[in-house]
Amino acid sequence: MPEAFLAALETPGLIWMVLTIAAAGIVRGFTGFGTAMIFVPIGTIFLPTADVVFLMGVTGLFSTAALFPAAWKEADKSEVAALSIAAGITVPLGLWLMAQLDALTLRWVASGVIGFTLAAVVTGWRWQGNMGWPGRFGIGGAAGTVGGMTGLTGPVVIIFYLSSARDVTKVRANTIVFLAALDAVIVANLVFGGLSSMQALWTALILAAPYVVTTMIGKALFDPGLEKVYRYASYAVITVAVLTGLPLFD
Repeated sequence: MPEAFLAALETPGLIWMVLTIAAAGIVRGFTGFGTAMIFVPIGTIFLPTADVVFLMGVTGLFSTAALFPAAWKEADKSEVAALSIAAGITVPLGLWLMAQLDALTLRWVASGVIGFTLAAVVTGWRWQGNMGWPGRFGIGGAAGTVGGMTGLTGPVVIIFYLSSARDVTKVRANTIVFLAALDAVIVANLVFGGLSSMQALWTALILAAPYVVTTMIGKALFDPGLEKVYRYASYAVITVAVLTGLPLFD
């Protein structure tokens, strides 16, 4: 077996990361988001941030295979394109910030982003202004920066969609397509920037197997009529993950 594969099997905390990514897959399947918000707090306990960002990108691409075809049909293509273009431009900035900040600071930043996002979602906060196309480009740019820096590709766009009263199916589809594009850009930047490794790739492939399976389970469970049930279940899982991953409890 490849040496990098054997090293990946010996990754500290691998079993905890497998269980975490499996739970994240179910949430991703029926909501379209949540993977990074669940996995990043746990993953950064055991791995360097660069590896966690890479893992999120690679596993995200695998799960997209199960979710993308149906989501593409429902998505608002022009809106997703604006978000994706802006995010693609700012991902290198996020990766540069990741390289400049120490691991502990990045963990606090990630916990803060997740905590703020969860609070906004749970309280039902709504943006009252008119976002417009400049706002969409701004949201995409912010998502690219935060995603590149921490691996949290979803929170910024989740908050953005809190500003609208669209049906859950449309929001889910837009989120899936946008996150697929952002994952591809982040992985490409990490690979060509020399910030990935074969061991990280094998670790990502090991985690991708349970993640894809549970994502498909979550997709099969998706029913717009049970939106509130999905939301509260997702809130609970994300809350447990972020509290567990707080540096205070190291």
